[in-house]
Amino acid sequence: MIAKLRGIIDSVYEDSCIVDVNGVGYLVACSSRTLSKLVRGMEATLLIETVVREDSISLYGFYDAWEKEWFLTLTKVQGVGAKVCLSILSALTPSQLAQAVAAQDKASFSRASGVGPKLAARLVTELKDKVVTAPLGDVKLEDLADTDLSTSSLALKDEQSDILEDVISALVNLGYQRLEAYKAATKVYGTNSDQPLQELIRLALKEFAKKDI
Repeated sequence: MIAKLRGIIDSVYEDSCIVDVNGVGYLVACSSRTLSKLVRGMEATLLIETVVREDSISLYGFYDAWEKEWFLTLTKVQGVGAKVCLSILSALTPSQLAQAVAAQDKASFSRASGVGPKLAARLVTELKDKVVTAPLGDVKLEDLADTDLSTSSLALKDEQSDILEDVISALVNLGYQRLEAYKAATKVYGTNSDQPLQELIRLALKEFAKKDI
């Protein structure tokens, strides 16, 4: 079973690349995010997931461990094959995936080719309780550029995540859309994490009153 390849990038295609390892060329399917970091002739290391079927052995490559962990998690969702997984990883960074799942944001998943409304709904439902992490040393700074680490699913402890979800649920029960509720809840929680649940809900409602979310 191949878990990692280090070699020279021989060719880069629309959805794959060839890695030359001591004269042997390995065809590796990758997301556009990973492929964008590869240039022909450069030396690179890719984490590999080997998928063995009756009629084929396929290699899927990843620039970092976080992307690979998301691939493995996504493939556990019914109706999501490797090709759709790469499509999702091409449309959303790992941090954006974490935020989309936390916010139950079906629209974000629908941006990926091959993901329709029904599959998007299944994805946010089945991934709701999943927290996909990777060793901090394997997470690239650009992956975290659009992520508030104080409230993201990457950083929250279980009890903190529960409190945040309680605030979101309360706002949804009051008639607000889940994505709007998620934005308001995470905004107030970032600077008021020591406050009790009722106060966090009150502060979140004030955010709606400001009409700036």
